[in-house]
Amino acid sequence: MGTHTTINPATDFTAIKAKQNVAWGSGDYSKVGVTLQITGEELAEAMAINPDSKVLDVAAGNGNATLAFARRFCDVTSTDYVPELLEASRSRAEAEGLFVTYKVADAENLPFEDQSFDAVVSTFGVMFTPNQKQSAAELQRTVKPGGKIGMANWTPDSFIGHLFKTIGKHVPPPAGLNSPALWGSRDWIDETFGEACNVISFQHKNFLFRYRSAAHFLEYFRTFYGPMQKAFEALDETGKAALQSDILALIARFDTSTNETLCISSEYAEVIVQRR
Repeated sequence: MGTHTTINPATDFTAIKAKQNVAWGSGDYSKVGVTLQITGEELAEAMAINPDSKVLDVAAGNGNATLAFARRFCDVTSTDYVPELLEASRSRAEAEGLFVTYKVADAENLPFEDQSFDAVVSTFGVMFTPNQKQSAAELQRTVKPGGKIGMANWTPDSFIGHLFKTIGKHVPPPAGLNSPALWGSRDWIDETFGEACNVISFQHKNFLFRYRSAAHFLEYFRTFYGPMQKAFEALDETGKAALQSDILALIARFDTSTNETLCISSEYAEVIVQRR
């Protein structure tokens, strides 16, 4: 049985995106994003894109996949709807002497012609768009026939998937919004991309969040991860304490460390599809 999404015709995606933009622009996501760099490198290796290929990074954040493909001499265009994140990526690229084209863009309405890129990629980015079917259609529209779409997406049963659910229990998401973790479901990928693309690789991998302690992780994410920062801000003191307690309990479930430090194992799907 496939994994089906529900879209409420009354869902105001424009208003949701405006709130998301504020959330992702608050804190300093780049400080969280850089810790995920290895996932961009692994995706670039798995896709094996030739040098000089035109690559589009969608919802690129502070540029993990952007830099990985630029290091392999691809012609990368990096996009996000939060300008501050693109500026953080630009600083990283300049520090390494990498040439990247940057453009503020909405993943649900990419400002590029059909079939403009040899590859389109996104690591933990496009999965957060509110209109999931529309953003998936944009990935497929902008890649050339024979080109690849590569993604790293948290899975529904991962630590991050459960973190979404935990936060949503205390601060419910807008009505009609589906879980971002659907993008880590094989059924949903087949359903969403299968008509125009062949799924050539769908691998479950694990990313390890390494922090000094559970308290360190929570403090770091409350400070720098905008969506969590906004969730805590939306609650009164009792609500804050309850959310903190639930997050700490979740961390304890996923902690794989054998010493006093923290190592959270979170599953994600590395997905590569090829446009027919």
